[in-house]
Amino acid sequence: MPPFSELLVALLLLCSGAVVLTAALGLQRLPDFFARMHAPALASTLGTWIVALASVIHFSTRADELRLHVWLIIIVLSISAPVSAMVLARAALFRRRQSGDALPSPLNTPAAAPLADDRIDN
Repeated sequence: MPPFSELLVALLLLCSGAVVLTAALGLQRLPDFFARMHAPALASTLGTWIVALASVIHFSTRADELRLHVWLIIIVLSISAPVSAMVLARAALFRRRQSGDALPSPLNTPAAAPLADDRIDN
């Protein structure tokens, strides 16, 4: 394996570690579950993409041809990560409703049309 590709793989793996470390710090600093679930989900996905890129480079240079079998992991992750994050958020919201705690504020929709009862007739 050429030294340049080994150096590139090492740098990508270090970059992935830095991204995941940043996610861990965000997990520690953010105030509640709904804020905490966002940063690690995105950063771990980005870290996995970087590791997969390093794996593609490593296996491709060892075999002297393009090897993309590692991208199957990324396909599965891209499908399952958003689904699992949504399920976790709904479960946390359900638990808050059941316990009577304050719910997160709803998203504002500034472009919403007024209801028929809200119109002022002159």
